[in-house]
Amino acid sequence: MVAAFYRRRLPHIRVDGAIYFVTWRVQLGQSDLSAAERDSIAEAIRHFADSRYRLHAYVIMNDHVHVLVRPSTGCALAQIVQSWKSFTANQLQRQHGRRGAVWQGEYFDRVVRDDDEYEQKRDYILNNPSKRWPEIDSYRW
Repeated sequence: MVAAFYRRRLPHIRVDGAIYFVTWRVQLGQSDLSAAERDSIAEAIRHFADSRYRLHAYVIMNDHVHVLVRPSTGCALAQIVQSWKSFTANQLQRQHGRRGAVWQGEYFDRVVRDDDEYEQKRDYILNNPSKRWPEIDSYRW
């Protein structure tokens, strides 16, 4: 197992073949994501699934995104997240009229260490909307 560590504002650990729980947030001062914006973000996240990464689960909330993902061999998590954030920021600016930085610069990621943690992170993603909005019956993002 090859592991690497680097730090920006948050520490980042990279392990070959690992599954990661990734979170990034809307920039402070930006309004909540609309349904159409969340559709665009979901499409971008799914776009390279099975070629650049294996997508296990994701949720796009009104102000943040969670993804459970395993990068493919030769694909770095940092570049995957950067492409999601950059592409969607440009889309949201051009197609939905957003101005300025859409996403906060840093993102949080965690190596999923075992099956129990995998299930916990997957369930967290799947249940995140009903925790925030207990009255909803379904959530498509």
